[in-house]
Amino acid sequence: MSTCAADLAPLLGPAAANATDYLCGQFADTASAVDATYLLFSAYLVFAMQLGFAMLCAGSVRAKNTMNIMLTNVLDAAAGALFYYLFGFAFAFGTPSNGFIGKQFFGLQQLPKTGFDYDFFLYQWAFAIAAAAGITSAPSPREPSSSPTSSTPRSSRGSSTRGVPLVLVHRRLGRRQPHLRPAAVRVRRHRLRGLRRRPHGRRHRGALGRAHRGPRIGRFDHAGRSVALKGHSASLVVLGTFLLWFGWYGFNPGSFTTILKSYGPAGTVHGQWSAVGRTAVTTTLAGSVAALTTLFGKRLQTDHWNVVDVCNGLLGGFAAITAGCSVVEPWAAVICGFVSAWVLIGANALAARLKFDDPLEAAQLHGGCGAWGVLFTGLFARQKYVEEIYGAGRPYGLFMGGGGKLLAAQIIQILVIAGWVSCTMGPLFYALKKLDLLRISADDEMSGMDLTRHGGFAYVYHDEDPGDKAGVGGFMLKSAQHRVEPAAAAAAAAATNYQV
Repeated sequence: MSTCAADLAPLLGPAAANATDYLCGQFADTASAVDATYLLFSAYLVFAMQLGFAMLCAGSVRAKNTMNIMLTNVLDAAAGALFYYLFGFAFAFGTPSNGFIGKQFFGLQQLPKTGFDYDFFLYQWAFAIAAAAGITSAPSPREPSSSPTSSTPRSSRGSSTRGVPLVLVHRRLGRRQPHLRPAAVRVRRHRLRGLRRRPHGRRHRGALGRAHRGPRIGRFDHAGRSVALKGHSASLVVLGTFLLWFGWYGFNPGSFTTILKSYGPAGTVHGQWSAVGRTAVTTTLAGSVAALTTLFGKRLQTDHWNVVDVCNGLLGGFAAITAGCSVVEPWAAVICGFVSAWVLIGANALAARLKFDDPLEAAQLHGGCGAWGVLFTGLFARQKYVEEIYGAGRPYGLFMGGGGKLLAAQIIQILVIAGWVSCTMGPLFYALKKLDLLRISADDEMSGMDLTRHGGFAYVYHDEDPGDKAGVGGFMLKSAQHRVEPAAAAAAAAATNYQV
């Protein structure tokens, strides 16, 4: 406001002080409206990722667990809205407060205020539930509804137990560690990236749960060899991937939270709007290159083209570039995507060797590729972009002439977040395992969560695989000759092969 008045005063003369104030006030109101509209639109894009996760998860699990995973995604959004309103937003953004946990804004009290308005809350909520949605993928065939960390009718408890540690990570690194921001906290509103709530912290939590829970029945044979338990619908996987791609344009570019900010004198083309566009470009390139690299890399391994592998590679590229999408050049994003594809392929090979079972490859994809993305930022962050977004004097990438300070901060961040999540969630999963609350019974798992927990099936289908005696082989759907009703499903389960 003061800068605006100083610029207009020489043009209008000393007698036009009131006109100067009026015009500057109008400009400020317009800027706020434009920024709020941009943030709301970004929030809507990020919320669309919920549909993407729902389709991706549904297509990646067995048909007998479809209804369970869909309910999980719906309740993640609904429970997430209530809990983020009550205390999540306050824990992450409540200020003034200490550096560990926020103590203001519970129930959105004291909003709106400067820097914190309802559009900002909505965006943070959409971001938080997107972070939670991916955690729900692997537990569905194995985790009982009574588990405090699961996500069906148990979702109200699951959202809080798994969310609080990650919200505190968000607050601690985002608000109190400015030297980490150029890669880990990408924008002025403290949006954690790469290792923030989404790619690494929550995936480390998910990896802990899956490690304690153990693999699905039939995932490994008696000799310890890997057996493919493919999801039931590649079409849903592709649909979910495209929806996530679409939503990532709110996830990454939207994290600036403002767009009407100039980086130079009036009339310049250099402004936040240009950085937003560059961020969308780097996001696109990294995901696309990762998809193509995965396509040919897996072809060399398996001698066939697999669309599900390509979709996972694409998402791995997005997870990797998220850390530094605003501070790297487009050519660097190509490198990021290429390496992330091989990181995912290697992580999947390691997971199979360790008998680690993750139906969506979520821990490998977001944990491995997300960690690579954080390291990548410490190598390739450009000084100009870092200083435009975060201010002068910030460290930048090692390969861009910035020394190793940023890279060292990134490595420390990986270790700190992995340690924090291990210390908070590890004991919880251990206790649940001892109490036999972490996994459903073998009979329930073989029958499917839809039948045993939800009273029916998502599809009227017949699972036909004559050559599969163990119930772990191929799978195809065809129309059932007789409609299977929920009331008769339990009685028919013994005579009908639902071992998907």
